[in-house]
Amino acid sequence: MEYTFVIHKAEEGGYWVEVPALPGCYSQGESMDEVLSNVREAIAAYIAALEEDGQEVPTEDSILVGRVGVASS
Repeated sequence: MEYTFVIHKAEEGGYWVEVPALPGCYSQGESMDEVLSNVREAIAAYIAALEEDGQEVPTEDSILVGRVGVASS
């Protein structure tokens, strides 16, 4: 499975990442390599917990990703 994630720069340094299709699935890392590795682990653990509890694993069917430009004043 593949999931879209969003990486943010953390105020204290490093990065934090969220997975919109998996509510509450977050991770962090000091470097880009670390945050990418950690988000893979977070997604795998999230899915494993859902499966263990007999819950349905969400897909990205309802997730739309886009960008829009806005003129500044």
